[in-house]
Order: sequence, then structure tokens, then C-alpha cells
Amino acid sequence: MKNIWIIVLGLIISSCIKEEQGVELVVGDRLPDFEVVMNDGSVVDDDILSEGVSVVMFFHTSCPDCQQALPRMQQIYDEYISKGVYFAFISREESAVDIESYFNEKGLKLPYSAQNDRKVYEQFAQTRIPRIYICEKGGIIRYIFTDDPVPTYDLLKSSLDSVIR
Repeated sequence: MKNIWIIVLGLIISSCIKEEQGVELVVGDRLPDFEVVMNDGSVVDDDILSEGVSVVMFFHTSCPDCQQALPRMQQIYDEYISKGVYFAFISREESAVDIESYFNEKGLKLPYSAQNDRKVYEQFAQTRIPRIYICEKGGIIRYIFTDDPVPTYDLLKSSLDSVIR
């Protein structure tokens, strides 16, 4: 009987710990309330992104999977910015100096928001980057991509096209 109580107590404690770990947005959720300042000084928030189709990406330039995804996102950005798609590229705990250095080295021209902590990221998820959200007008998440596997350009494009239509 003592062993059963230990198991029950363990389950209760682990469920409390899981609750404290925070949110994990899923397809169908709405973008959370957030606001970031981009590297050009403009402000992007959930209200702006909800005005149309949007893409939100969390990254860190030292992450190998992010290094794989960022050039693909540059292609997507170049192709879709003129089609009215809104973008927010947000670092997870990385300085503007480090991002700018990496972007210059790799020829990336994406607008980004450097976040020195995980406050914004933790409104979306707790683990895994890259983390890419494709949302329809109204800020409803229709696709979520992470590092498992890192999405191809074709997958990103077809997903975005399906939301635009």
C-alpha cells in the first residue's frame, strides 16, 4: 500500500511540474499577446501579425538546425513579403551583435528581433528551435515546424500557399 501512495504522490508532483513548465501552442491556437522591437526599430505584435497571413520564427544562430532553416526562410521571405505576408523573426536568448554578425557572414537580410531572454519564446513553447509558425488572418496557427525534421523550402512554400488561398 505504501508503494501505491508513493506512485500517486509522484504522479501528482510530476503533473504540477509539467503545469509550471508553461505553454506549448498547437495548431488551431491563436498567437499569444506579445510585442517585439525589430532591428530596424519597428514594432511587431500579435495584432499586426493577425491582420493577414503571417510567419513567426524563433531561432538561435548557433543552432545547427536553425542554420539550416534560416536560408530557406530568407527565400520564403523574399518571395512572400511582396504578397502581403507578415514576418517576425525572433531570437531565443541571443544578442543583436551576435545575430548581426552571423547574418552578415551568411548574407541574410531578414528583419529580426533580438531577445536576450526567453520571455517571448516561452509564450509560444518551452523547447526546440527552430520553431516556425504559419498563421492565417486572425492570428490562428495553421502549421508549426520545428527541428524534427527541419522543414524544406518546398514544405514551407506549400504550407504558406495553402493558407494564402
